[in-house]
Amino acid sequence: MNRIISLLNIKYPIIQAGMIWCSGWELASAVSNAGGLGLIGSGSMTPEILLTHIRKCRANTQNPFGVNLPLLFPAVEEFIRIIIEEKVPVVFTSAGTPAKWTPLLKEHGITVVHVVANVKSAKKSEDSGVDAIVAEGFEAGGHNGKEETTTMVLIPLVRKAVSIPVIAAGGIGTGRAMLAAIALGADGVQIGSRFAVSEESSCHINFKNKVIESQDGNTFLTLKKLVPVRMIKNKFFQQVEEKESVGASPDELRSLLGAGRSRKGMFEGDVEEGELEIGQIAALINEIKPAGEIVKEIVAEFMEAKEKLNSLIL
Repeated sequence: MNRIISLLNIKYPIIQAGMIWCSGWELASAVSNAGGLGLIGSGSMTPEILLTHIRKCRANTQNPFGVNLPLLFPAVEEFIRIIIEEKVPVVFTSAGTPAKWTPLLKEHGITVVHVVANVKSAKKSEDSGVDAIVAEGFEAGGHNGKEETTTMVLIPLVRKAVSIPVIAAGGIGTGRAMLAAIALGADGVQIGSRFAVSEESSCHINFKNKVIESQDGNTFLTLKKLVPVRMIKNKFFQQVEEKESVGASPDELRSLLGAGRSRKGMFEGDVEEGELEIGQIAALINEIKPAGEIVKEIVAEFMEAKEKLNSLIL
């Protein structure tokens, strides 16, 4: 039995990433209804908005769903209170250490998965008692690891270092990539960019179209002096690149970043002045589809690729 399917009580070992401005209740419930695990991305929400999305998600799916929770947020304690009171079955934590909150969440019967970008963090997460780990490679969109370790290298390293289930993330958006990740030692996959441009995604249509138009080489990891983030090259990206080329300080970069850049680009649709966070896999995405159809396509391609491999004589 696949360990992620068993742990999360889902049909397929496919997790929809909790992406800022993209992952509301509509997307999460659609993925859960299709047999994966949908995640509500709380990173762009207030406690009140999170509560609304949890309740709407529960009303629209009878299957398990979860919340992605950035641990460095000022309101994290309030978010955790809501998650516990609403009996959310699964929490994916990120952007911080899970040691402080994992025991409390597990005490209330909540499955905890933590996102890491290196072996050291994977080991610390296992020691803190998390139930599984998302190992996210350099190809991923949004906030990323400073190490720039690719998924193909990271998954075997983390698999060797820990005994708990490992979920691969970063550059995964197809059934073939899912099969490759499992061959490398993963128990399941987390997919962000492919679901970010689904019909149920809450991001702006301008952003979705920008992703569809993108080609290989159109995304870049930048802002490494702050928190590394992968985004589509646009006018704002060029401004960041110019600042960094002359040795801008972290404070100067924060000033340029300002408040609400990701909201402006991804939620409000300003594709020139906004921050457009997406992974390298965007170059393979060329159509907006329902999330349920995306899950079916990934599973079908996985099975086809698996059968093809089984037929090969090496």
